[in-house]
Amino acid sequence: MAGLFVISLALIGTSVACLFEESALNLTGIVCRMTKPAAFVLNQQTAQVIQAAFRHATYPDISGEKSMAFLGKVAYGLTNIQINDLSIENSEVDFKEDDAIDIAIQNVTASFKGTLSYGYTGAWFVKLTHSIDFEIESSIDLQINTKLTCAKGRVAADTSDCYLTFYKLTLHLQGDKQPGWLKQLFTNFISFTLKLVLKGQVCEEINLMAQLLADFIQDRAANFLQDGAIGVDISLASFPVIKANYMESHHKGLLLYKNYSVVFNDSMFAPSLLSESRMLYFWFSDQVLNSLALAAFLDERLVLMITGDELREMFEMEDTEAHQGIVQEIFQGTSYNDSLAKVWSLTPPQITLQPEGTIVKSSVAVELSIVSQGAEPTVVLYFEKEVTVTIQSAYVEKKLVLHLADSVIEPKVFKCALERAGDDRSLRHFLQKIISVAGIPEVISRIEPALTSLMDSKGLNLFEIKNPEIITKEGYLIIQLDFGFPHHLLVDFLKKTL
Repeated sequence: MAGLFVISLALIGTSVACLFEESALNLTGIVCRMTKPAAFVLNQQTAQVIQAAFRHATYPDISGEKSMAFLGKVAYGLTNIQINDLSIENSEVDFKEDDAIDIAIQNVTASFKGTLSYGYTGAWFVKLTHSIDFEIESSIDLQINTKLTCAKGRVAADTSDCYLTFYKLTLHLQGDKQPGWLKQLFTNFISFTLKLVLKGQVCEEINLMAQLLADFIQDRAANFLQDGAIGVDISLASFPVIKANYMESHHKGLLLYKNYSVVFNDSMFAPSLLSESRMLYFWFSDQVLNSLALAAFLDERLVLMITGDELREMFEMEDTEAHQGIVQEIFQGTSYNDSLAKVWSLTPPQITLQPEGTIVKSSVAVELSIVSQGAEPTVVLYFEKEVTVTIQSAYVEKKLVLHLADSVIEPKVFKCALERAGDDRSLRHFLQKIISVAGIPEVISRIEPALTSLMDSKGLNLFEIKNPEIITKEGYLIIQLDFGFPHHLLVDFLKKTL
């Protein structure tokens, strides 16, 4: 798109086109669909980018000469041309299916100022003898037809179809003593040349601004899906699509982590999986989530330490005599502050997306150690479980909310260093209950703020997101939402660029 609407696109005017396989849609891991209502919202502030393009453009000096009866040849030069004032009355956007995104900007009122030098030429020389300030008033309509394509793996927009229509172009010379014929001469003679110069410079500057803006936004998108050494490849899997009511881009969504390589070749995406009732849609294959879980495991992030009051809350959730007896056996009078529970994933979590939620399955180890004064930590319990949880997710009041819908725990390994009078079944039952009632919720309560903080660090909390929904289906996830204009992005971009 052009102007501010280009926020969602890339403009790379002289880059090599992308090559895609015929089955490229099967390689899609992430899809972004923006509908026409979203385009209307983004187009609200198109004027600010267009104004920046006009003001930031460099207007070249114009010179020439004109033959005049009785006077011979009159030479002229317009120098130091710069924008003096600018206003935009209206901007409209429309989608033309399988063709282009049209931006129509009406009633651009612009005034330019500079210096006019003129004089008379002799047979063998030119001598400019007069110099006065001038101002040009213009009324312009701007039409930009944007075609979507791909360049260097990113969404690219060809805005070369850019037109300026002048309804008014008036030259004002400084002072009232200049002869009328002089004003008439330069108004008529310069008008055509000036129109060409303005069109070329303004359209070129719009292209440049659009490219900078698009790169800025796509860099932000890539950064949003990156944390430390873990990232996601958002390069295109196929050419962007324009339909009557939406535009859509398909991205690879491959894992970027050290030298690990993950390939998707059986994507479930089809355009019919997304509707057109919301402003913005993101579609994620469960393969993308699984690859991120793999990276988190390899990066040793799936480790949790529980100490102090957190342990107390977990082990004292019931106050029965039998319960307290087992707790005393485990901790042997040691303070909770001198105890440590380590929980970690033994295998990469396997993520399955289903209508009932996100199902996560992993082998988990738990190690409980106590520290006696002056002694090395002693491992009193070690056990492994196969844990499967079903999570339902929501984004409420700028926070990620994870609801535990179901959990299944299967025992695998159990080691106890305690000298117990009874058998281990009561202890195992006790630990099973601790894990299901307190342990899994504790892990979830740690994940919620951690992921919310990560998203906030990427600036998600700065967006005006309206009624977001996270919908899981078999094999894929949909995030759909409406939004207000992202003013902070425009401010950041203009500060960075201008």
